Amino acid sequence: MADWLNETLHQGYHQGFEIREVLFENKTDHQHLIIFESGSFGRVMALDGIIQTTERDEFIYHEMLSHVPLFAHGQAKDVLIIGGGDGGLLREVLKHPEVERVVQVEIDQAVIDMCVKYLPNHSAGAYQNPRAEIVIGDGIDYVRNTDRKFDVVLSDSTDPIGPGEVLFTSPFYEGIKRSLKPGGIFAAQNGVAFMQPEEVSTTSKRLSPLFADTAFYTAAVPTYVGGIMTFAWASESSAPRELDLPTLQQRFKQSGIKTRYYNPALHMGSFALPQYLVDSLGQ
Repeated sequence: MADWLNETLHQGYHQGFEIREVLFENKTDHQHLIIFESGSFGRVMALDGIIQTTERDEFIYHEMLSHVPLFAHGQAKDVLIIGGGDGGLLREVLKHPEVERVVQVEIDQAVIDMCVKYLPNHSAGAYQNPRAEIVIGDGIDYVRNTDRKFDVVLSDSTDPIGPGEVLFTSPFYEGIKRSLKPGGIFAAQNGVAFMQPEEVSTTSKRLSPLFADTAFYTAAVPTYVGGIMTFAWASESSAPRELDLPTLQQRFKQSGIKTRYYNPALHMGSFALPQYLVDSLGQ
């Protein structure tokens, strides 16, 4: 029988990935990392037994976390990424011609190194781009101490357990607010809402006192099993979130960016939430 990695993120429920070949496995100072060739999802990376990304469907997650806030903003020159060591989010952000500088704060250099080596299509050369500035350090410390301001801040973290837990706390969100320029937008992965409903409601309660406009948008990523994945959204104005379709279409066309999942109509529709989520948010 083939070896399998059984992800047990959700209590009483798991999904399995066939391991055809282990490409890299190591326990770093922060986490246990494995990258392997799977049967149907290409190369897969898991941290502490939880699937982080796969070659087959990573484009859905990375396109939605990057392009929704960036096209909504329209003029983002300075972007901050917290986490995202696989490089996929950096790759997508750098596709925007108006972006002049992307600072990425990743806690573990080993994650970047292994992903460049074993998941090269994720970063696709992004780490060599002169517009990219990589900082190895703690994301919450960075946003609480930096003097730099950003148009868009993106949090591409693990789930709120272990090292990633601090990236879902009020002190982190306070640091995000102080790091944003006027009119800035914050977006972050926020789990699979059907399986982790408390993540959405807790994030909403922590962001709402800090930002005038908070919301969630969604995408269906097969790897993140159990329904739609939610992304948190926060800004000082609802205007970027409420852009009309012609404006989004014009920005998308002018960018020249080619996508596999994102498009302007999907962008607008992604903010429509199923009723169970609306109810959990008390809306």
